[in-house]
Amino acid sequence: MPPLRAANLLATIEGSRLHSADCAHWQRWGPYLSERQWGTVREDYSANGTAWDYFPHDHARSRAYRWGEDGIAGFGDDKLSWCVSLALWNRKDPILKERLFGLTNAQGNHGEDVKELYFYVDGTPTHSYMRMLYKYPHAAFPYDDLIQENARRGGDMPEYEILDTGVFDDLRYFDVQVEYAKHTPDDILMRVTIENRADQAASLDVLPQIWARNSWSWKENKGKPSLVAGTDHDGDAHVIGRQQGHEPIVVTAWSKDAPQVTWLFCENDTNVKRLFNMDGAGPFKDGFNDYLVNGDEQAVRRDAGTKAGAHAPIELAPYGRAVVYLRWRPESSPDAVPLDADAVFARRIAEADEFYGALQHEIHDPDARLVQRQALAGMLWSKQYYQYDVQRWLDGDPLQPKPSADRKRGRNIDWRHLCNADIVSMPDKWEYPWYASWDLAFHAAAFALIDPAFAKRQLLLLIKDRYQHPNGQIPAYEWALGDANPPVHAWAAWRVYEIDRVLTGKPDRDFLELVFHKLLLNFSWWVNRKDADGHNIFQGGFLGLDNVGIFDRSSPLPTGGHIDQADGTAWMAAYALDLMRIALELAYENHVFVDIGVKFFEHFLFIAEAVSCDDGCDTGLWDSQDEFFYDKLRLPDGSNVPMRVRSIVGLIPLFAVHVLEERLHGGLPGLRERLVWFLEHRPDLAKLVSRWNEPGKGNALLLSLLRGHRMKALLRRALDESEFLSDHGVRALSRCHRDNPFVFNHNGSSFCVKYLPAESDTRVFGGNSNWRGPVWMPVNYLLIESLYEFHRYYGEDFRVEYPTGSGQKFSLSEIADELARRATTLFLKNRDGERPVMGAYPLLQADPRSRDLILFHEYFHGDTGRGVGASHQTGWTGLVALLLQPRAMAASGNVPLAGEADPAPHSASAVAQTAAPAGASATAPAPEHAHASTK
Repeated sequence: MPPLRAANLLATIEGSRLHSADCAHWQRWGPYLSERQWGTVREDYSANGTAWDYFPHDHARSRAYRWGEDGIAGFGDDKLSWCVSLALWNRKDPILKERLFGLTNAQGNHGEDVKELYFYVDGTPTHSYMRMLYKYPHAAFPYDDLIQENARRGGDMPEYEILDTGVFDDLRYFDVQVEYAKHTPDDILMRVTIENRADQAASLDVLPQIWARNSWSWKENKGKPSLVAGTDHDGDAHVIGRQQGHEPIVVTAWSKDAPQVTWLFCENDTNVKRLFNMDGAGPFKDGFNDYLVNGDEQAVRRDAGTKAGAHAPIELAPYGRAVVYLRWRPESSPDAVPLDADAVFARRIAEADEFYGALQHEIHDPDARLVQRQALAGMLWSKQYYQYDVQRWLDGDPLQPKPSADRKRGRNIDWRHLCNADIVSMPDKWEYPWYASWDLAFHAAAFALIDPAFAKRQLLLLIKDRYQHPNGQIPAYEWALGDANPPVHAWAAWRVYEIDRVLTGKPDRDFLELVFHKLLLNFSWWVNRKDADGHNIFQGGFLGLDNVGIFDRSSPLPTGGHIDQADGTAWMAAYALDLMRIALELAYENHVFVDIGVKFFEHFLFIAEAVSCDDGCDTGLWDSQDEFFYDKLRLPDGSNVPMRVRSIVGLIPLFAVHVLEERLHGGLPGLRERLVWFLEHRPDLAKLVSRWNEPGKGNALLLSLLRGHRMKALLRRALDESEFLSDHGVRALSRCHRDNPFVFNHNGSSFCVKYLPAESDTRVFGGNSNWRGPVWMPVNYLLIESLYEFHRYYGEDFRVEYPTGSGQKFSLSEIADELARRATTLFLKNRDGERPVMGAYPLLQADPRSRDLILFHEYFHGDTGRGVGASHQTGWTGLVALLLQPRAMAASGNVPLAGEADPAPHSASAVAQTAAPAGASATAPAPEHAHASTK
């Protein structure tokens, strides 16, 4: 397969802009608003931490936010000093449509869920051009229907979605396309194109709006921003925006399709009359709503405020179309004259096409190009300004009532140091509008394909002093900063480093070293806090995988004791290998890192010894009867019980694999001698390293938790279509539990895990994450990558049956290719012209105008591939962009890019090639010969 070619990207206008000294200026403005600020921990000042109830959707239009802003198709500067978004009213809705609606955790029969139709269609890394599409019904939006019907349905029933309500039948809706194009980095155009999809006329009020984030209600401020109406030399209306510390901006709006465009003003202040029955001087934040929907002339002003909206009333004929523009620019802009807005958009669209054309120049399938571009667009749209100062949040603000004393004993009290105020890649800006540490690692790997500098900044964020805990822990997510997410930060840093090196031609070892030093603290935290018995078997806690288990592993167990986790231990083994790989890379320029690299080599072997021993030993998690890894419940009386749930937990040991090659690191001073001394003095551990002491057999050593037999045993289940393998990837839970659920009985209580391919019928873990078997992109990606790495050692002669029971055998690389193909079929059109991921959207699939709009869900139905969970979790599902890039798995994986020469010995490593001590042959042995003596 062809390589990523840096020259092609850098030669484009967007590529050169992205890698110029002015890139930060271009990225100052972007799609940085959340899509849901209400119902978040940051905005929760309740005594008992009930975030969804304390700040509900009904308050959002009337209540000023403390820590951020939200809006439809939101755009803003990198501190949200100024915010832009779109409001709409179809003249039937009970409220102005200013933000996306969805159900709270308690309202949804499967937890929180956005109930809108919107799609991220395009974008560039500098946000010089962005495009998204929102579908808005002619009829009144069915708020009450969605709440009541989902409340009626139990966990055993499907969710009631917006398409089920009938408001989109017969195409009775508007397609509202929102685009942004930058004339200069600070001179920006918004174009709103509305199309009436129905055969009947329809009316719509369109309201592009700009406002100042409320910073004046919380503490004494140096001045309140203002937006003031004015006119230019030609008598045309405009607005002047002023904030201290910012150059004044000029805002204009126009439309040829509206009888007039008039400016409305209100204040971005809480409506204390509506919410708290208190006296207060308006107009308030909900002024536009009360003016348009309720006809209240006193709710708005015509001259000034902190929030301004350009009101364009539109009458659309059947299938009619209208366009509304908004422009804001610095007052001192030398190009203040009227410009051809459509020409600016055409130029930026052409640049976006050129950029993606260079990236995709050897992706020959047009549908694959479309899917990849939308996946990357979703990631670009999912950036968000995220602010959360835990100390100020706990203690309260000077101008506001003091929070309840109960808060000092509640959520996140051990994270007072945490102070976030940055642009961060979100998992999903509606359902998960807060960062999660392991999500962000996967986001960074995918972002590296188009913007490696941003990817590096994202990884560095979580290890900054104001993020990382003084004890070394990396924050998990705002609902529980102290939870443990899988330690994949080192993996992501290495992937980003390697992709960046290929795209830019420069190895950024400064980045790698900075990450490495901070991850030493984090690794120590894991070793000291998550290994209860000091036996190199780890507990971890939640690790994102409780949904396939019977207990919440972050909470006290109903049985007492603790759980030794197969996944937690495997993650730590992989962590040690990743840090070893980074240390040896850094050793090229500083030989001091050889010592620490060997230390992680040793630590990996200690973990491998503990986890891999047979059933008779105290620590082992391998079950020789089932030939699978299971969690082990350790009871207070000292006994232990294997939790025989065949889930992804037992496959994660496949991820802890690395091939050390002498051709890359054999010249590092003292490396071979240190490794040989250790292995000779620890023959019990040396047996875990393949062929380390066989001269003439090659120069590659395999470091893995699995020898050949056990690897084949796990793959036998992973590649079995009656167990883990689906048409669209590897499931999170074996299908064997469909008819044979795992049941654990304790003190008269039964705990059960049953295979359910999509939504779960239990709320035991809360939220919309109660999955019991769907396909999950991150673990599929890591499995594919691991198979490539195993293949690098075993070669073409090592063959595995695929699928299990078929009688056909393939190399591990061929199987990895096939798993990647299965995963991408989630999004690609099948023979019927349908995309499996969009299985819940038959109306869109049948519409030629909508069938190429794609959602990138959190996970996917284990049998059909239908999208499940958060519908815009483009971050880690965006990994599909790497799977679609020809041989991009090599750039983020474990073989050289096609067409790229193998690296010279002792030079910087090639893509994902790390190294080894001297000895042995370059040719891998036949599989049975390789590991006949060990399991």
